[in-house]
Amino acid sequence: MTRLSVNINKVALIRNARGEGRPNLLQFAKDCESYGAEGITVHPRPDERHIRYADLQPLKDIVGTEYNIEGYPSEKFIETVCQVQPHQVTLVPDPPGVLTSSEGWNAIKEQKFLQDVIARFHNNGIRVSIFLEADTEAVRAAADTGTDRIEFYTGHYAKNYLKDKTAAISSHISAAQQAEMSGIGVNAGHDLDLDNLYHYISHVPNLLEVSIGHALISDALYFGIQNTIKMYLNQINKKI
Repeated sequence: MTRLSVNINKVALIRNARGEGRPNLLQFAKDCESYGAEGITVHPRPDERHIRYADLQPLKDIVGTEYNIEGYPSEKFIETVCQVQPHQVTLVPDPPGVLTSSEGWNAIKEQKFLQDVIARFHNNGIRVSIFLEADTEAVRAAADTGTDRIEFYTGHYAKNYLKDKTAAISSHISAAQQAEMSGIGVNAGHDLDLDNLYHYISHVPNLLEVSIGHALISDALYFGIQNTIKMYLNQINKKI
């Protein structure tokens, strides 16, 4: 079964706007879990415009499902994540100041760098996933880094879904098949929503986790967070 991990960055962004601790980030994370979410994802950035480094340990202390920290592996990020020890770290190739994650690693060019970083996390008992384009060559290169999982960047899929859903999903299917042959797990995230999620879930094999934040929190403004999580879980768990 595919797990739903809720990215709560946007909740932290709202909290930071007033600097008054409202909404309560920790309570929101606990509520998401109580409503059925099977993981909590956060992505601290250098400017800490949403999730702050100070949030990471308190969240680890209260998350009862699976805790996933995303980010670019700067030395500060690596040291902090190794101290916090989440269940999973997802490495993204974002340069400082980028608005959102919009591409995967060049796992061929960055292979040695990724091998070294992944080894440090493994030495601290942390599962590693790397953000990747849905490309079979990229998957083969990623397997050589020692990563446990890959997370497919689904932004292009979401953008092209309404134009041609078959074409939009094709590279993800073949890349996921390559991942299975390479012995690594598959996660996915970025711009998945209530319209395109079921098609993705029902076609990409061996999908372990989807991480969804912006669309889910936006939907919660209309439907409420409890109903929204239920709606996303319904898409994930529909019979194929």
